[in-house]
Amino acid sequence: MSAVLPPELSLPVVGRASPLAAWRRWLPGTARLLLAWPVPLAVLLLWHIAARNEWIAPQVLPSPEAVAATFAEALRSGELLDNLRISLWRVFAGFGVGLVGGLLIGTAMGLSPTFKDYVYPLFKAFAQVPVLGWLPLLMLLVGIDETLKIILIAKASLVPIALNTYKGIQNVPTRYIEVARVFRFSRWQLLSRVVFPAAAAPIWNGVRYGFTHAWLALVVVELLASSEGLGYMIVFGRQLFQLDVVLAAVVMVGLVGFVLDKLLALIETRLLRWRRAGF
Repeated sequence: MSAVLPPELSLPVVGRASPLAAWRRWLPGTARLLLAWPVPLAVLLLWHIAARNEWIAPQVLPSPEAVAATFAEALRSGELLDNLRISLWRVFAGFGVGLVGGLLIGTAMGLSPTFKDYVYPLFKAFAQVPVLGWLPLLMLLVGIDETLKIILIAKASLVPIALNTYKGIQNVPTRYIEVARVFRFSRWQLLSRVVFPAAAAPIWNGVRYGFTHAWLALVVVELLASSEGLGYMIVFGRQLFQLDVVLAAVVMVGLVGFVLDKLLALIETRLLRWRRAGF
């Protein structure tokens, strides 16, 4: 006699989704999009009310209308875009150096236990020193030109990329390696068809973290030693006590960072689409 499972334990029926199931799948995503708006709108409204009633002096907290006008004027004059272009060049140059270095160091530590034994402790100590901790030494060695900024941004992105690459390769299931050896894969085939595809997700996570760190380091570096860029706009506005300029630059930093992160997420979806197909 065959057993009958209660409804709550029944396996889902694989096939064409009903209209109700399709609507339930559609609702959560839309609801999440809608849920993302109330908090920013509430903050904007509170900011507007505080500025209108002068709860805080306008010199300290300009109104959102004043910030929007400054933002639009900076865009129209080209000042904001010129500084954005310089900041983007710095972050991509530094991130490129950090990406190459992080992938090489992480891959070497993941593939070679001997290299890992020699390098990993020193690398962990290197990673514990924040970006600003290297600033005085590097200023003496390379000055305060573009090289300093690119080195600091590269360091900020190199650490998470190297660590995630190392961990990703280290955590490749042993059974995958054993199957490849059964099929007599060469070393290149083992790396290209087994190790790197299996470690692709953590490696890409490291790339995303690395880029986020590079973007944050860019702003900090430009705040300290720069005469151009979005970070410099923030310092310049603060020195002249033009908080609308400061907030306009902050808004641009947030918008560009958000867009770049979404772009990396889109690339991840394209590169790792085989994971969805596999599961």
